[in-house]
Amino acid sequence: MGQERVRIEVADHVALVTLARPDKHNALDLEMFDGIIAAAERLMSEPGVRAVVLHGEGPSFCSGIDVMSLVGGQAGMDGLLEPLRGEVPNYFQRAAYDWIRVPVPVIAAVHGNCFGGGLQIALAADVRFAAPNARLSVMEVRWGLIPDMSITRTLPRLVGIDVAKELTYTGRTLTGSQAAELGVVTHIVEDPLGAARELAGEIASKSPDAVRGAKRLFDQAWSGDPERTLRIEAEIQLGLVGATNQLAAVSAGLSKQPATFVDA
Repeated sequence: MGQERVRIEVADHVALVTLARPDKHNALDLEMFDGIIAAAERLMSEPGVRAVVLHGEGPSFCSGIDVMSLVGGQAGMDGLLEPLRGEVPNYFQRAAYDWIRVPVPVIAAVHGNCFGGGLQIALAADVRFAAPNARLSVMEVRWGLIPDMSITRTLPRLVGIDVAKELTYTGRTLTGSQAAELGVVTHIVEDPLGAARELAGEIASKSPDAVRGAKRLFDQAWSGDPERTLRIEAEIQLGLVGATNQLAAVSAGLSKQPATFVDA
């Protein structure tokens, strides 16, 4: 059933992932969690995919946790708490964190409501396009909770700790434009999905080895001591130099012709 909540379409090396519960603003029930985790898991090894666009069908990107559905489900409160005691990342964290683990760039197109868990999913993307009138909120405090879907691996890399704390303490709702001013989203555009697809197409035209290597570089070495981060740079570069796709990129640059790359 989880698969019905999320669709994947692949064309021209770009995977379009659609959250498909529009009547509920793509709110996160267990079936939606299952579908999102399954989609990310599939795209971790999907042949030929060089970029991913993540968006929501209908009026919103994702309005966050469907509280009534989760609390009123067969598992009850005990069933919801059990994953929090389990492995890391846990079931709920994976719906966001697994997009970081997808080896190719993930681009989120945000419109309408992007609240709570929905925002944490968007934050796990590499780039975020948002509509000016989109509504974004770290909303968990309104339910007496903290944000716990891997926000510690995302928001602190985008904003200062003071901004992160204020947004979390208050649950304040930001417009897309306000979120861009703070660095929570990357770009403000009238058509987030169109812009996300255009960027994904541009990325897909580059060497897939280099793009994957760049994502790995920044994700693994954004912070840390110089010896460790510089070693990661050298290790990734050693794997690229002289390889088929690197030589194809050089040839294309010299000839001014489009490159033909090979996918792993």
